[in-house]
Amino acid sequence: MINRTAERILGIISLILLTLSVVGTALIAFFWNMASTDPTFMEEFRMEIVNEGVLNTDEVDMFMSFMGSFSTVIWVLVAVAFIGLVLNIIGLVKVWNNKSPKTAGILFIIAGLLGGILSLPSILLYIAAILCFTKKPPMAPGPSSDEYVSTQSNWMS
Repeated sequence: MINRTAERILGIISLILLTLSVVGTALIAFFWNMASTDPTFMEEFRMEIVNEGVLNTDEVDMFMSFMGSFSTVIWVLVAVAFIGLVLNIIGLVKVWNNKSPKTAGILFIIAGLLGGILSLPSILLYIAAILCFTKKPPMAPGPSSDEYVSTQSNWMS
């Protein structure tokens, strides 16, 4: 039996960090969506931008349409990160049972890619995946050299 404590700890830490990032991104998406669908807020925001004089009216209209479509992008990111979170949980279950560490390693890599390619939780998941792939079970003791010699047939005699 191989000790998989390091993979478990890295998976749990990344699970906590991914959960915080999914919840935080969902809150941002919720407030962004709420603000972008409120017509009074959008009109006040538009008037503030126009009053500053940095952008003309066409540029402000283009920015406002971008702001409305950006909430969809944030929700897609939340959904993708949530899928990564679920794959992280499944990988943890596979490592915890120590039945299929290679499958857990693949799940950790996919969860790391979905959770943000170079974020801290993803890096921890990549390390856990490498550990899942590189730790090998101890080899069963084979016959000793004396036993091997005694069981060989002497075909030359």
